[in-house]
Amino acid sequence: MQVKAEDLANHLSSQRGPSIKPVYLVSGDETLLVQEACDQILQAARAAGYSERSVHYVEAGFHWHDLHHDAASLSLFAQRKILDVRVPVKKFDRQASDALREWMTKVELNDPDDPILVLRTTRLEPRQRSSAWFKALDKVGVITLIWPMSVNQLPNWISARLRRAGLEVEKPAIIYLCDRVEGNLLAAAQEVEKLALLQLTQPICVEAMAQALEDTSRFNSFDLLDAMMAGDGARSSRILNSLKDEGVALFAIMGALTSQLRRMGNSRGLPPARQRVMEQFARRIKDVAPVLSECAIIDQQGKGQRYGDAWISLENLLLRLAGQRTLPLPSEDIKLLS
Repeated sequence: MQVKAEDLANHLSSQRGPSIKPVYLVSGDETLLVQEACDQILQAARAAGYSERSVHYVEAGFHWHDLHHDAASLSLFAQRKILDVRVPVKKFDRQASDALREWMTKVELNDPDDPILVLRTTRLEPRQRSSAWFKALDKVGVITLIWPMSVNQLPNWISARLRRAGLEVEKPAIIYLCDRVEGNLLAAAQEVEKLALLQLTQPICVEAMAQALEDTSRFNSFDLLDAMMAGDGARSSRILNSLKDEGVALFAIMGALTSQLRRMGNSRGLPPARQRVMEQFARRIKDVAPVLSECAIIDQQGKGQRYGDAWISLENLLLRLAGQRTLPLPSEDIKLLS
């Protein structure tokens, strides 16, 4: 069964106990929407008594049949389990197909104590959406495909989010906000959260919207780190150059960066969205020690103890951390200059 993202909440609200579906697949390139759809599924599952969750990342060393072993193991205090599986789209290979079809055959027996399997991935290719495993999942579970949001869809999406936040906003102000976020849904969600905290007079007009956003428009080092960890290279460069133009010290940015790197693996106490970004970043870089070594080189460049432009080195490092692998690291530039 295929359920649109906007209809998922209504679908889940009617699913209780044994009638909740055994398998869910959420696919799309809009990270925020995929995450929120999965959060809705997990919330409904917990309400139905699935109190334990285990998370699996399909990467080197992962074996699909390990899910069967995990499904059979429960803690002393849980009766039902959720298997939350994060799958790169290229990992839906032959092994995955065989394992998933075997899983679908098993869940057709409809044992209410079987775990719920939640698969999340980026946008599936057309051949994958016509594959045997996809059709088998469509038969016994729920598939939510999330497509890129068009410019014309963005105002309605932001309007709905503003209403859920209890905000009444005039149409010109909504258009202004759309132009401001440039199609970045995560940025839009963050701006809505800020507006909710400001307690502006409603309905919010375009002048009040502009004033509110301008008052919070100055970037800081943590805006830069959020963009970098989210893999947004273009935004990282823009914020870094803005900070430089505003006279923010190189060492202040480096201090925030190294502090954040040393905190990797400890995201307790942070908002859920920020926790997810940090966890994704940690999986992307895996080892912070080499990155801290590069930071030490930039620090020495900033103090005149090494050849090279510290600001250029910092930008290259941030872009590398954001996922642009072709740019040279500071240590590589040093070798060329030596």
